[in-house]
Amino acid sequence: MRFGAHVSAAGGISKAIDRIEAIGGDAVQVFTQSPRMWKPTAHAREELARFRARREEAGVGAVACHALYLVNFASRDEEIRAKSVASLRATMETARGISADAVVFHVGSHLGYGFDEAVSVVAPSLRELLELTTDDLWLCMENAAGAGGTIGRSVAELAVLCDALGGHPRLGVCLDSCHWWASGVDVTNAAVLDDAVRDLDDGMGLERLRLLHVNDSKTPRGSNRDRHELVGRGLIGDGLATFLGHPAFASLPAIVETWEDKGADTEDLDRMRTLHRRGSRRRRGASSRR
Repeated sequence: MRFGAHVSAAGGISKAIDRIEAIGGDAVQVFTQSPRMWKPTAHAREELARFRARREEAGVGAVACHALYLVNFASRDEEIRAKSVASLRATMETARGISADAVVFHVGSHLGYGFDEAVSVVAPSLRELLELTTDDLWLCMENAAGAGGTIGRSVAELAVLCDALGGHPRLGVCLDSCHWWASGVDVTNAAVLDDAVRDLDDGMGLERLRLLHVNDSKTPRGSNRDRHELVGRGLIGDGLATFLGHPAFASLPAIVETWEDKGADTEDLDRMRTLHRRGSRRRRGASSRR
């Protein structure tokens, strides 16, 4: 498992590699533009080249770009959908420029008109964007906490979208531990987690799972509220060991999005690594007793 964090790209997108190297990570996630503005950032070719070179030097094995928060492919407002496509297109073009492995996005919200109809609204936009993927760059849907009409509150909803897109071979999934917990999945319970992973495999195939967001939660399980907490410091707490130790996740990059930017402090990644070791040992112990 590779461990990393979502870090700032302030000062130039290649600075993200400098920052993740400073805290000892070998995976990184960045915004390619301000997450709360539609206007894309124009990155100089020299910055993109430096990112690629620094990634190689720092041994960063996984790079993900996160789409901005304004994206909503389920909106009935054609202007919002057009802006969503344009912004994600810009993100994907930058992702290709830095040789990223994944672009992660939230599908959006149908705002109450219903999931079934939303699928037909969302699919054309995603079909267009999937044309920008490559063998190396995947477009990854992130599961949602489930508030209001958000899409992706369950793996089953993501599987329906995948089917609507003909099972595109480079449509991936990013699983967020906090979002899964908030949507009702007890990620601290090994048997429940096994069932949830099996549902993902049956619905879409585990090969579509490309990365993890490892976040603790400030709100109770089933709250449908997306409130991240520092790893190991929230209501999931040490139970994140079960999530991180699942064998289906062993080769994935694990990205913490609640990293406290304290220079070269490695505390957040250290806690994540400790929980991973603990969960892996428990899993091996349980297997040996069977």
